[in-house]
Amino acid sequence: MNTQFKKGVLELCALTALMGGDRYGYELSSMLGEKMAIAEGSVYPMLRRLQNEGYFDTYLMESPNGPARKYYRITVKGIDRQKLLQEQWLEFSTQVNSFFEGIDK
Repeated sequence: MNTQFKKGVLELCALTALMGGDRYGYELSSMLGEKMAIAEGSVYPMLRRLQNEGYFDTYLMESPNGPARKYYRITVKGIDRQKLLQEQWLEFSTQVNSFFEGIDK
């Protein structure tokens, strides 16, 4: 898949994943990686940016398998952002699909 397409929806996917509950970074990266081919290194800078913009809060929780894990929790601002991006994505994808359906093959 085109890298620019992925960059455009990665934020929406991360926000959506956190709507289902708090997740630690590797867990979130793995969830996203199951659905689309992404570099793990691309997820953490995005998470840091979204945290800095107030869409996530973070906290540390002890792990039974090693060091404490950094968990991400979506904020009210993040929920609002997710809803807006999802609405925009659905509108955009409907328009694109409509275009494809109108092309004679």
